Amino acid sequence: MILTPAPLPPPLFSTTHHRVRQTTVYFNRKTNLLLPRTAVSVVVRDVDAFTESSGYLFELSSSEAESLTDYNISKIASIYRKKPLIVLRRLLQIGNTLGKWLAFRYLDSILERSDLMFEVRASQLRQILVKLGPAYIKIAQAISSRPDLIPPSYLNELSLLQDRISPFSTEVAFNTIEKELGSPLDQIFSEISPQPVAAASLGQVYQAKLRSSGQIVAVKVQRPGVQAAISLDILILRYLAGLIRRVGKFNTDLQAVVDEWASSLFREMDYVNEAKNGIKFKELYGNLKDVLVPAMYVDNTTRKVLTMQWVEGQKLSEVKDLYLVEIGVYCSFNQLLEYGFYHADPHPGNLLRTYDGKLAYLDFGMMGEFKQELRDGFIQACLHLVNKDYDALAKDFVTLGLLPATADKDQVTKALTGVFQNAVSKGVQNISFGDLSGNLGTTMYKFKFQIPSYFSLVIRSLAVLEGIAINNDPNYKVLGGTYPWIARKVLTDTSPQLRSSLQALLYEEGVFRIDRLESLLSESLRARTERALVKVEDNNSNVIIKQILSFTLTEKGAFVREILLQEFAKGLDALGLATFESLTYAASANLPFGPSPRSSISDEDMINLRNLLRLLHLLSGSQKIEDGVGDFSPYTNKRVKSEEVYLALNEVASIQDILPLLNVIPELPTDLQQQLIRLPFDLVGKLVSRVAARTIRRALL
Repeated sequence: MILTPAPLPPPLFSTTHHRVRQTTVYFNRKTNLLLPRTAVSVVVRDVDAFTESSGYLFELSSSEAESLTDYNISKIASIYRKKPLIVLRRLLQIGNTLGKWLAFRYLDSILERSDLMFEVRASQLRQILVKLGPAYIKIAQAISSRPDLIPPSYLNELSLLQDRISPFSTEVAFNTIEKELGSPLDQIFSEISPQPVAAASLGQVYQAKLRSSGQIVAVKVQRPGVQAAISLDILILRYLAGLIRRVGKFNTDLQAVVDEWASSLFREMDYVNEAKNGIKFKELYGNLKDVLVPAMYVDNTTRKVLTMQWVEGQKLSEVKDLYLVEIGVYCSFNQLLEYGFYHADPHPGNLLRTYDGKLAYLDFGMMGEFKQELRDGFIQACLHLVNKDYDALAKDFVTLGLLPATADKDQVTKALTGVFQNAVSKGVQNISFGDLSGNLGTTMYKFKFQIPSYFSLVIRSLAVLEGIAINNDPNYKVLGGTYPWIARKVLTDTSPQLRSSLQALLYEEGVFRIDRLESLLSESLRARTERALVKVEDNNSNVIIKQILSFTLTEKGAFVREILLQEFAKGLDALGLATFESLTYAASANLPFGPSPRSSISDEDMINLRNLLRLLHLLSGSQKIEDGVGDFSPYTNKRVKSEEVYLALNEVASIQDILPLLNVIPELPTDLQQQLIRLPFDLVGKLVSRVAARTIRRALL
């Protein structure tokens, strides 16, 4: 649904004239005022294409219609078991319309005129979907949000299904409003638009002014008969899903996926539920920078009529505003990974750029819930994917319900390495859903992957957002845009599960992987929503140092700060040993006799010394470690240790790289400066403990 007044496309419906008695309202089109009047006049009743083609689906008794307020496949089946002719007629209609279209497409290819007829067939498909109704329109809406997957002609046509569907009769709409709200229109609204300003698959929208407050509002009215039509279509789609699963031997429970989608669709048809969702969404995300969530008017809302704050703007997909795309990514991160309450239908018609430059969310009928353990599992999977830890990724897939617990983990790890290594090698900022899905199909089938019902809505939400972003930037990757927020959450979250994941990620077989900490910190610095900082100046080391200190010195950075202090203590301990050994070696070199002193520095000490240098470079804002130092690997030590020690001491002795750190300290807030002053005392305590432990250990050995 989009709430911007815009002309509707040429109607796909027939018009017939009926003489009716208007007893409710009269429009003065010059003033747009709503005036009571009783008169007999000739009016035009618009019969939309869906009603004209599929109106027979509405023929349910009041008791049957009431029983379909919530999704219950048993009730739906019991109703239509008594109406075999309607089911048969619907099957014939679907088969006939789609079958003809597919036949024409095949004929086009035979006659080599596919390119010539491309736009014609795209328009025909849109008209077919409109005639078939909301269930098929909803499927098309999801597809139409992917410009990287859909040809332009089809994309242009299917995008009209997002908010430009032919409306149903305004007379019917106004009668519905009066019946649902229990009052004449002129007692509720002082003004209301004579025609809908937008029409979508489930309802259409009018602009109105509340008589009680003068507030401009959007009034959404549900299409008559949608529940009956959707119920039958879901019954058919569910049967086909089961058939496809059996014939294709799919591991995923396709009927459960249909059930999950159908449940969300039924919740979307309850406007009271949508109003509650909108209120909750506003409470959770309405205070985010440059995010607008409209207010809901629950006193003027029922199951079939929704009244909400009027919002004006342009579709986000129609404007080039990468900043708002980033805001959308940040908001989606909060929805999926912070609170777990997310907008499951973010197609372009539901995302607006307001005229004052904010991102407005509309239409809260289809929402999803992401449980805490699944959110943590998703974050861990992203971490392990980016860090190429495919063994851990296989375990994450079990946690997320994508893999059965009985799967051979070693074989899965090998398969995932083959599938993802090329995509991940491009860097996190260049990973797209298309890359990840490259050869995953074969692997999913081989290892009995299954798509949990909840996961389909999550992936759809992210895929649609990436589709919108691609309109602004063809090279944009939503995972690359989201990962900085994932990195920041992993570094700051207090949940035991994520802290355990961070610990395991940074310490591989007991060895500190500073490269992974550097990656997480550098990625977390990209997590920003300020308009002026969409692009960070890579060469501004002072900004980088200040951001790192501002993070590590806060309460949220306490866990990482403790790790850094521990590694600094290890490094300084190794530095002391290296210095002592260097002096001893220099002294013994001047002696005319005697054997050369034996090195007491272990491989672990060398690793700690290298990590100290990396940490100093990190805190000095240096983007590149000098050749000869940065190429040290914790797992290979091919150089002579004395040469290594010499190089390391030269690096540490250089005070030049530390100067930017000293320059930034006065710029920090007072409380962070006080925290920084306490760090040396904490560091000395850890260093003394380590030296004492080393001394005791050597004395005993």
